[in-house]
Amino acid sequence: MEARSNKLQAKDLINVGIFTAIYFVIFFAGMMLGYIPIFIPLLGLVCPILCGIPFMLYLTKVKKFGMVSLTGIILGLLNLIMGSGVLVLIFGIIFGVLGDVILRAGKYQSWKCTLLGNGVFSLWIMGYVSRMFLTRDTFFASLVSSYGQEYVDTLMSYTPGWTYPVLFVVTFIGGILGALLGKAVLKKHFEKAGIA
Repeated sequence: MEARSNKLQAKDLINVGIFTAIYFVIFFAGMMLGYIPIFIPLLGLVCPILCGIPFMLYLTKVKKFGMVSLTGIILGLLNLIMGSGVLVLIFGIIFGVLGDVILRAGKYQSWKCTLLGNGVFSLWIMGYVSRMFLTRDTFFASLVSSYGQEYVDTLMSYTPGWTYPVLFVVTFIGGILGALLGKAVLKKHFEKAGIA
């Protein structure tokens, strides 16, 4: 009986679909800042904050392992389909599952695990950014035809190699701030869900 109750049901999958769609729309809107080169290094900070409220509302409904993993996989797939490369899917899988593991460790009712889980989950975004560092020449060469050489040169100057590990930290902090914002706005929902 316990094993059956831990399986994802239609209602769980509907929640995954709805909240992943909302998250993606808000994430995509935040990514529009990337048209201004100076904002590219800040996307890992800005996007998790913007997505914090809907994702925290989602986490009040997550009580089973696999829901957050699916969200990470779907976000990775959507970005892969839109041409963001395979790294974003790999990161979506890795950090979706890791976020899920952390949430399950807190039995989906620990605020500390929810806070940490959101910070870790948010690192899926680094799959999008990682192309700038791991496939640097190819990535920037692919941008020239669409954005122009001036944009590419400016973006390269804002993202030297040493910023790569820094962006992981910045993105994690963005996830933490997004979680705090989400909890503040959705205080009643957290109380109802028993997350303390």
